[in-house]
Amino acid sequence: MLAPLDTLVGTLSRLPGLGRRSAGRAALALLREPERLLDPLVLALREARAEVTCCSRCGAFTVRSKNPCSFCSDATRDGSSVCVVEEPADLLTIESSGAFRGRYHVLGGKLSPVRHLGPERLRIAELKDRVAREGFTEILLALSTDMEGDATAGYLAEVLREWPSADAPVRLTRLAFGLPADSGVSYSDPLTLRRAIVHRCSVT
Repeated sequence: MLAPLDTLVGTLSRLPGLGRRSAGRAALALLREPERLLDPLVLALREARAEVTCCSRCGAFTVRSKNPCSFCSDATRDGSSVCVVEEPADLLTIESSGAFRGRYHVLGGKLSPVRHLGPERLRIAELKDRVAREGFTEILLALSTDMEGDATAGYLAEVLREWPSADAPVRLTRLAFGLPADSGVSYSDPLTLRRAIVHRCSVT
């Protein structure tokens, strides 16, 4: 394979969801139609590299000319609660539900010994600073329900339980566990069912 093409395929294959074969097909498509596909992609990547940054307050993606981001600067949002997510994409997913109107905080990942991601690699210190400075009364942990997400939630609960002080502890909550919408018991895995039963609520 030609060296530039091999480099392009190797770079594309590092993207989530793109294996070596898919990256190869994408690379060939880009090179077959450079004016329609490759040149606009190069331009878009350069613009994103120059303009997109992380919000200095919550860690979500924003543009350099609007920092803090629109979520942090919106005065109509509920300043008493903050939703903690792993990645900026999680923030957008929760926002699209329309169910949460508070502030956000992006950790930048979750605890993972395998990937050498410890507490110091996450934006936990920034979260503690915001809790003390902005006076949140509730922290909603919207984290994954896998082993690493559970470990991260447990660690945050331990760190934040009496923060900023034991006299005024912040309320810690987590997304409810249950069955997916339009699904049934027979289609659910045992762990999901266990969590749905343990966290069952009253019928109103």
